[in-house]
Amino acid sequence: MSVNDLHTTPLHLGLGATAVVEPPFTGGYDWYADYAARHTDDGAEGRLVTLFSFAEPWTSWEMHPAGAEVVVCLTGAITLIQQHPDGAATTVTLTAGHYAINPPGVWHTADVSVPTQVLFITAGAGTHVRER
Repeated sequence: MSVNDLHTTPLHLGLGATAVVEPPFTGGYDWYADYAARHTDDGAEGRLVTLFSFAEPWTSWEMHPAGAEVVVCLTGAITLIQQHPDGAATTVTLTAGHYAINPPGVWHTADVSVPTQVLFITAGAGTHVRER
């Protein structure tokens, strides 16, 4: 058994209730492409578990077409902004211990104004990113 830091070493939850320690996160989109290639057999059922700290609003939008993303605020506060396919927009602010779900196919971004730590459980297959 090993101990890993979720800030730097993400976790993959896969088919058959597997849990796989991922290589250290590099911060780039290449890391995500390599992750997708490593777990292509899990398809839409695979989940990436990550932990990030934020102090500023996000500079991009993202959308996960393959499944829902769970967003758990651990410390601080984060305001999630969602743009739904029908044009509707939703905004919700999470504080420590609260979570929300980004449905599949919904573009989302976030505003943060205080140091905040957030846990993500993401169906990452086919994720799209665009500038905010």
